[in-house]
Amino acid sequence: MKPVPVMGRRAVLEALRAGKREISRLYVLEGGGGGPLREILSLAGKMGAEVKFCGRRELDGISRGGRHQGVVLMAAAGAGASIETLLDAAAESGRPAFFAALDELNDPHNVGAIIRTAEGAGLHGILTTVNRSAGRGPGMERSSAGAVEYFPVARVVNLRDALERLKDAGCWVIGADAGGEKEYTAVDLGRPLVLVLGGEGRGLRELTRKTCDETVRIPLAGRIQSLNVSVSAAVLFFEVVRQRRMASAGEQGRKFG
Repeated sequence: MKPVPVMGRRAVLEALRAGKREISRLYVLEGGGGGPLREILSLAGKMGAEVKFCGRRELDGISRGGRHQGVVLMAAAGAGASIETLLDAAAESGRPAFFAALDELNDPHNVGAIIRTAEGAGLHGILTTVNRSAGRGPGMERSSAGAVEYFPVARVVNLRDALERLKDAGCWVIGADAGGEKEYTAVDLGRPLVLVLGGEGRGLRELTRKTCDETVRIPLAGRIQSLNVSVSAAVLFFEVVRQRRMASAGEQGRKFG
């Protein structure tokens, strides 16, 4: 398999730490140093990667003008997950299933930011579509700050079918929409669920919206009546975390009260 570039210090560091990819070569800017670079060089050496120090012009060419922060790693493309992988991860965690589905998001920076937040909020995985969606690449990896190395992302041909499969597994499907039926804090998010986020500018496709069990909105008080999709994702993900922690604290209180 032809190696692909991983760019940016954090993305490269996490790719090496994860150890899931076959590594071929590490390019480092001459005179660069500090931060995580020492650990990057150490890990690359232990993994047997060839290390080459080069000038900025050469590194810019290798990265095809991408933001490399003085380091580019050539590695095998990351492997994707499946719906069954996601369901297994939820079952093994002992917590109610918690997934997100991205309905044709095409900005890799948004997708990467959502993956980073999802990993931090404890989601069990993300579904995204094969067509008309941002695929894994340098922009997504950098925006995820390396979280994509650890976090399962399943790319599906038909999102509606995938959501129906998760429904069959006991998940409640909730769509985020500006015209949602309820405010997001008024919905029970403690049950096994999938949060569906629509594409930039367009929101949820009509067929996707119809597949949702219910839709929720984030109330806004300003003149701009929309949020960036990655910001909406963060608001919703951590509302799930909040509700589940409160429910868990309540159960503990009843147990020991």
